[in-house]
Amino acid sequence: MHALLFDLDGTLIDSMPHHQDAWVQWYARRGLSMGSGDFFSATAGRSNAEILLDLFPALSVQEHAAMADEKEAIYRELAAPSLALIGGARAFVEQARAAGLRLAVCTASTLPNMALAFERHGIDGWVDTVVSPADTLSGPGAGARVRGKPHPDIFLEAARRLGISPEHCVVFEDAPLGVEGARRAGMQAVALTTTLPAQAFAGFDNLIAVAPDFTTLELSELIRAHRAHPKAPHDA
Repeated sequence: MHALLFDLDGTLIDSMPHHQDAWVQWYARRGLSMGSGDFFSATAGRSNAEILLDLFPALSVQEHAAMADEKEAIYRELAAPSLALIGGARAFVEQARAAGLRLAVCTASTLPNMALAFERHGIDGWVDTVVSPADTLSGPGAGARVRGKPHPDIFLEAARRLGISPEHCVVFEDAPLGVEGARRAGMQAVALTTTLPAQAFAGFDNLIAVAPDFTTLELSELIRAHRAHPKAPHDA
């Protein structure tokens, strides 16, 4: 294990309650109900463009962009006063850096949302690189936009930037789509149950740990678990 790749929302920062409230408000402004209770398990890790295309396929790219901007503005208004870190995140990252591991943030978040988290907690200073759908690929398919999870793009691009083979990377995620993206990238993963219960991750054969937050994770144990299963099944 040479690199750790961290999702941002719900993994390093406790932002998912704010995102949920923002979507509720966004829907309410239109006189709509969010409907199904599995909205977040089905969408967490995807880009707004992908989510809104599924929700409103008849609308234009420009209309989707305006909708996304409105929803994210609501999120930032809600999150700005109280956005907190997930328990143990800072200490765990500091331990990983001291151990010589390379680190990346791999997120579907928007640039303004990332800026809010980075300014509040300095997360961009914790890691070697940040990859999001705002970026383009530098490897196969160079120049194409990085796709959201469960596509493996974000994780594979981070591995390329870090100079680390995918099988030597471990992904930290709070969403099944993220764990699936790691699997497709050929990476082992750790699931945090900050957003969804443990049963939401049942059936993933690339998981080496499931934990409520970082306070219960031991880096040495994760290294041993990764050594025992160095290659994740994948179809990237």
